[in-house]
Amino acid sequence: MLFFYNLFLLIYDFSIKISALGNEKAQHWVRGRRNIHQRIKDACGLSLRPIVWMHCASLGEFEQGRELLERIKICYPNYRILLTFFSPSGYEIRKNYKGADMIFYLPLDGKNTARGFLNNVNPTLALFIKYDSWFYYLHELKERRIPTLLISAMFTPNLAFFGIGGSFFRNMLDNYSHIFLQDIKSKKLLEEFNIKAPLSVNGDTRFDRVIDIASTPFTHPIFEKFCSSGDVLIAGSTWKDDEKVLVELLKECPEIKLIIAPHEINKQHVDELKAQFSNSFLLSELMNTEILGHANVFIVDTIGMLSKIYRYATLCYVGGGFNKSGVHNILEPAVYGKTILFGKYFGFSREAESLIKLGSAFSFKTKDVLIAHVKDLLGNKSSLSIKNAVAKEFVVSNKGATNKIINYLVENRLLSNSIN
Repeated sequence: MLFFYNLFLLIYDFSIKISALGNEKAQHWVRGRRNIHQRIKDACGLSLRPIVWMHCASLGEFEQGRELLERIKICYPNYRILLTFFSPSGYEIRKNYKGADMIFYLPLDGKNTARGFLNNVNPTLALFIKYDSWFYYLHELKERRIPTLLISAMFTPNLAFFGIGGSFFRNMLDNYSHIFLQDIKSKKLLEEFNIKAPLSVNGDTRFDRVIDIASTPFTHPIFEKFCSSGDVLIAGSTWKDDEKVLVELLKECPEIKLIIAPHEINKQHVDELKAQFSNSFLLSELMNTEILGHANVFIVDTIGMLSKIYRYATLCYVGGGFNKSGVHNILEPAVYGKTILFGKYFGFSREAESLIKLGSAFSFKTKDVLIAHVKDLLGNKSSLSIKNAVAKEFVVSNKGATNKIINYLVENRLLSNSIN
């Protein structure tokens, strides 16, 4: 199986370099890894302070690990933080993040690559977030006896770990010093397949992250002006299929105001949105509240606002539910006590399933069902208020995963403040 893994790495590297000839995201992936080992070596050699390495596949995993990273930085200020990303959609957005001392793309896995990377970094502790496990990196970390933790992992039977050839991927998990899981189902599944790494269920660190965001003061006069009257639907992380049903929703319910924050904010997509929603304006075009006019659609074409502005919504819509990869982060609106709508694919989201059962989230397959849900929810505000309160209580009741991991670090003395 290792032969096929190495073949996959070669094919992946070749294909993404070919894609880079015409694809902007692939260009970032390739350019960001040029001379990567020397740049990492130079950065890591700047001081003798030990390094904690956190790796995230992309932006979502970063948000999942961010609270833990920032707590480590506060609790153990003598350590430097190295943050790596595999995907451009994580690195390009967070490359200037101030919470880490060094931020790089992760070099593509390989025997010599992993050895060279760890020779340059020599981390005291390695943290992988949720899924992004790589054979040679994990093998080399274990060989060097560097404590390596998998954070907020969740496993379901349809993942590659449990399919044909899954034993190769499952064996990778045995390289972890400890696996922190989101739910008991994941633990039982790994135990069924005799995973040797220590396992514990401590919840999802994303709950701590969204609680921290919601508790941070935030005001924005343009959003406050736009949302000061009438019902406002805030739709976040939307894809084209989401946006099509939102167009139909506004045709049926023209009195609703819509704030839409698309997953992709490149110029082509933003121009398409402006054409779809003719009575709209862009956040980037506004300098003050006086030019809001009578537009009822507000397109957020800047990064970093969504998790803060959900607080202004009457009702929330989270995109991604028409992609088989599933709905995006519904905890971001839930923490503000908002009832949430999303498409039919949500199987990878434990919190989506939970909130549906609690009656504070609704999945739909067709535009007609979406329209019916919206009319019903906005037509009964007292019922909506109860559903909102249930959503917030769900988030608050699941906090604490970050503290449990910090306690593990303390109890096992994986980090220390007594560095000379």
